[in-house]
Amino acid sequence: MKTLIAVLVILAAAAAAFVYSGIYDIGADQPHWGVTTQVVETLRERSIARQSAGVVVPTDLDAQTRIHSGAEHYAQMCAACHLTPGMRSTELRQGLYPQPPDLAKLGIADPTKAFWVIKHGVKMTAMPAWGVSHSDDAIWDMVAFIRQLPKLDEDGFVALAGTHGDDGHGGGHHHHDDGHDDHDGDHDHDHDEHPASSASAAH
Repeated sequence: MKTLIAVLVILAAAAAAFVYSGIYDIGADQPHWGVTTQVVETLRERSIARQSAGVVVPTDLDAQTRIHSGAEHYAQMCAACHLTPGMRSTELRQGLYPQPPDLAKLGIADPTKAFWVIKHGVKMTAMPAWGVSHSDDAIWDMVAFIRQLPKLDEDGFVALAGTHGDDGHGGGHHHHDDGHDDHDGDHDHDHDEHPASSASAAH
């Protein structure tokens, strides 16, 4: 028992020394170590699964009124990070780590997890807790829409949302065809690291 306690004390001291040393680069432009990524992803997925277990899905999730309302919310609140049909990237998205899932392509697999994530947000990502400012009903509207999102083309999205989506500049999206930003000439590079799970749904 004494040996075990001694080992635990040494490990705790080593961990404390590492934290206080500042060796770990906390910058968002530097990817996690592989083992860190595995631990964080496992923690996130297991936590979301457990915390969302009691969520009850409304019976009217396919209602057009929900989908239309959700499209409007998504265009203003989520597009700059999670993209829309025809929106290839944004300046905001390029600087995020981990990369948010491209919901225009991936959609969501589990509405209960998506609801929980949108409502409560996710630590160690840029996903905010929209439940602080939005009702459960509004969040379910967003879930209803995101389920349909991968089926839409650009025109279909605009028809529902009334806009191409906020790209972070308060307006429609900008294309980056030549690899340069429309505003300041910065190169358009996406992170190629592990994206946050699609369970970590839209902003």
